[in-house]
Amino acid sequence: MAADDERIVTLEETVAHQAKTIEELSDQLAEQWKVVEQTRAKLERLTERFLTLEETSLDAPAITRPPHY
Repeated sequence: MAADDERIVTLEETVAHQAKTIEELSDQLAEQWKVVEQTRAKLERLTERFLTLEETSLDAPAITRPPHY
């Protein structure tokens, strides 16, 4: 029975290690998701700013050649 006890202890240690690893990965995933959401929000704001600037520039007078050309 000593071999069975050792096997059970080894399995329990493995499960404990895997549980800790899963928890750490879950925490990292949650942190990365926050970064993705922040990046997405920044991209949306920059896209809106770019579109606004593009619309404004379309209303600007056309660029003409200076008289010395």
